[in-house]
This record gives sequence, structure tokens and C-alpha cells, in this order.
Amino acid sequence: MSRALDQSNLEQAFKDRPDIVGAIQAAATAPAWAELFNEISSYIVNLRRELEPSASDPASKKRKLEEGLPIQPKKEATDTQPLAKIANGFDHANDEALLQVKEISMVVPLRKKFTIEFTKNHIQARDPKTDELVPGTTYPWKDISHAFCLTVPEKAQKQYNYILFLKDAHIVTPRHAQYGPNPPDPLVLTIPSTAPKPGSISGKSLSAASAVSDQHKTLFDFFINQQLKANGRNISIVEANWKVFSSAGKEAYKPNDPTVHVKGFRGSKDGYLYFLPGGILWGFKKPLIFLPKEQIVAVSYVNVLQRTFNLVIEVDVRYKKSDGMYEEENEEFEFGMLDQEDFAGIDAYVKRHGLQDASMADQRKAKRLGINTVKGEDGTKVDVGDVGDAGELQKAELELGDEVLDEEDEGTEGEDYDPGTDGESEGSGSSSDEDSDEEGGGGGGGDEDDEDDDDEGDEEL
Repeated sequence: MSRALDQSNLEQAFKDRPDIVGAIQAAATAPAWAELFNEISSYIVNLRRELEPSASDPASKKRKLEEGLPIQPKKEATDTQPLAKIANGFDHANDEALLQVKEISMVVPLRKKFTIEFTKNHIQARDPKTDELVPGTTYPWKDISHAFCLTVPEKAQKQYNYILFLKDAHIVTPRHAQYGPNPPDPLVLTIPSTAPKPGSISGKSLSAASAVSDQHKTLFDFFINQQLKANGRNISIVEANWKVFSSAGKEAYKPNDPTVHVKGFRGSKDGYLYFLPGGILWGFKKPLIFLPKEQIVAVSYVNVLQRTFNLVIEVDVRYKKSDGMYEEENEEFEFGMLDQEDFAGIDAYVKRHGLQDASMADQRKAKRLGINTVKGEDGTKVDVGDVGDAGELQKAELELGDEVLDEEDEGTEGEDYDPGTDGESEGSGSSSDEDSDEEGGGGGGGDEDDEDDDDEGDEEL
């Protein structure tokens, strides 16, 4: 076997891809690599010969090969297909372009800057170089069920994410009668808190846009709301509000303002939870999830440690079967590594919105007792009496474990425990601590800041 790279075979194998030829030539720095690339090239050359008959081959053989190649039918937009994934399957001939905004960052389903186009029936992206529609980025207004505008976390300059979910695609579950196992991604666009650059807006509705283009946000708010209503969608853009929920952190762009999100993990992916008036949103990496309040069955706190805890949300994800009947089904969504400092705010949100707290449910006890032992800095187990500043939550967890392990002790301290309180003596918690946590989230309202966009952002919040 040759120990050098076979240039002729390589170029024949990748004759349509000179970039691959160059990459292989640069990578073949050792005889072992050259042998491997030669084998790959030989395989592809032989494969090409089998699939591409020469001019001397009989016509019958050519016809047989051509007939064996499947012809893909043109995709049509139907009510049962994931509409956002059909790139150019919409009837754009009867659509009317209203406005184009250049240099807008898309986060999902693609991550790139595009020209965003508002039309009579759709919101979609165009390639700024070719002006062609970008496949998979056309979203019909009539199929949008949820719209959000949320501040982007951990940015030195204030930015907003617009999130548009299609019908029945706000919760990713294994069963979706309309979309199959993989519902379409929402549309996520990031805009700055500045005014559009001169010349970046064009279209038939330019005069109307000029009246609301003081900032990108006012422009997008106006046209998204206008087109949703024009297409029969009686929904409004939902924003986070620190009066509904605020976390223990502070905004990077305005350090005196509380954040309206909580950082955490879902599996190995990091992200952010937003506790909104109508439900809980997880973003901004795929898959994004929105859990409406009316679908939440129970909320539990598990894996409670000294500095972090996990939040488990049980959701009603009933789905429509092929016969038109609905199948009842619940699914759990677990968000991990939430900071203990955010527990009081999350628990206050759960109670204020009437969500069920199932922390003491029997199905949780085994998991909680096996994992939630509080440990000190040196890794040793901390007794209940030594918890001290760790808080009432950890103390109650240890007391609950003592109840189960000691069959003679039938006390109910763990069940009476209020996780929103903080103190060192049992039963010493009061509602005043909860109230102060709730109201303390609004700090920074009196911060004097001369930047117009920050001041306006305060009014919006």
C-alpha cells in the first residue's frame, strides 16, 4: 500500500470539491494519514464509477439507473406539516411585503444576521447578499400562538430577544399530532436597544415605520402586534416584569437593576428561566420551551444542596390522536443547578400564581433523601444543629430524613416547614421575610442614569 498521498485519485474523488482536496492535502502530514485518505479516495472513485455510467454504456443501462433514482415531490404547505420548516412552500405570489429591516441577528432556527421582512401573511428572513428567502425561516402570522420580548442576559449593552412560537410547538414532547416527533423551532430575533441605522429600513410601510422607529424595539413591537391582529391572532407580546419576578442577580448593563431571569441547566445545556405572568419560559438554546400556567400540574424542589437546587415542573401535555380524541399525559421538565439565593423568589412566584407545590409528594421522597444530604466545605455531613446560615430549607430536608430513618419519631416538622423563611430556630419563620424578599426585588428603581435607552427600558419594565 502506498505511503504517499495519491493526488490523481484524490482529485478524481473530490473533483467537485477543491476545498476538500486542499484540506486533505494539508492534513496528510504522516504516512498513516496518507494511507487512510488514499483508501477513502479509492472508495469514492469506485462508487462514482458505479453510479455514473459512461457514454459507452448501453442506453438501456442508463435508463434503468435514471428510473431507479427517486424524484422528490415538491413540498406543499398543509395544515399537518411543520409550516416553518417548508422554506419556499408558501404562496408568496399573493403576499405583500410591508417592511424590511436590515442587519437583524437571528438566534433560532439559524444563527446569523439577516434582513427581516414583515409581509401581510408572514415574518421571514432574506439573505442580505442575494435577497433570496432563507429556507426554514418563514413563519405565518396566523400560526403564531405565543409572542415574547425578553431582555438578553449578561450583556453589557441592553438587548432584546423576540420569541415567536407556532401553535402547539411551545412544549417539546415526544408526541405531536400536527408536527410529528420534532415540532418546529420558534423564531428568535435579537435586537439592540438603539435606533435603526439610516437606510436600514425600507418597504411599502416606511412612512408608518418612521413614526415608531425611535428604537428597534418600538418598531418591532408595532409591526408584530399589527400583523398578529390583522391575521386574527388576538395575542399580545409578553414581557418580563420585575414586579412579577426578580432574581437575586443584577443586570450587567445597569448594576442597580434586578435581573428578571434565573440561570440554570436542562441536562447538559445551560440557559435561563423567565417567570412570566402567563407561565415559565426556558431559553435561548434549542429546544426553547414555554410552560403556560394553565398546563402546569405541580412544582417540586429536588436535589436541594447548600448552594443549589433543582426545579421540577410537571406539565399537562395532552395531545390529539389520529382519531381526533385527546390523550391525557403528563410530562416532567427538570431545571438544575439553580442558585439557592433565587429560591425565595421562585417559591413566592409559585405560591402567588397558585401553582401546586408537590415537594413533599411520596414519589419525591426517595430521590430527595438519597441526594439532599447537606455537606460542609470539607465534604463531611452537617448535622441539623450545625446548619446555621444554610437556612431553613436544608434544615427541613435533614429533619425529613430523620423522620423516615427513625421509625419511632413521627413528628411533622418537615411537613410544617415553610421554605420561603430564613432563620435558625424551628418554627421561627414568618411571612415578613417573604414579603421583604418580594418587594426587595425592585431595587434600583431610583437609579439615576442619563442614557435614554436605559430610562425607557425602566418604563417598559
